[in-house]
Amino acid sequence: MQAAIIAALASTVALLVTTAYFILGSIPLLVLKHDTPLDARFVRGFFNFYYKAAIVAAGATSISYALADRAALAAGGAGLVLLAIVLRRMVIPKMDALGAQIAYDADAIPGFRRMHLTAIAINIAQLAAIVWSLAAARL
Repeated sequence: MQAAIIAALASTVALLVTTAYFILGSIPLLVLKHDTPLDARFVRGFFNFYYKAAIVAAGATSISYALADRAALAAGGAGLVLLAIVLRRMVIPKMDALGAQIAYDADAIPGFRRMHLTAIAINIAQLAAIVWSLAAARL
């Protein structure tokens, strides 16, 4: 059981690092004007990679907490996997559509920026939920 708790904590650290790293990396991308398709592709690629990394990290966290007999934390990790899958299926196509419009439609630029900001806000809320759940769990 002790090894399972250690594995769960290690995977939680990986999840925290992944989430924090991508928050810290995505905020500076807001300095981009988002006025070229290249900017949009870069930001889209950044978030697409993040969602894939979050799925893996949250999945490992969920499995390791299940093995450590911490059902609530395992369910929380599974919820994060589901959230990352849903966001990837919603955010990435929207970024693709807006990014394709940027070259000829100036109205797409604020829409893309809003999508970028919304994704960052969701990631910040996700990080807060992870930290709160660890504090509440009192491992």
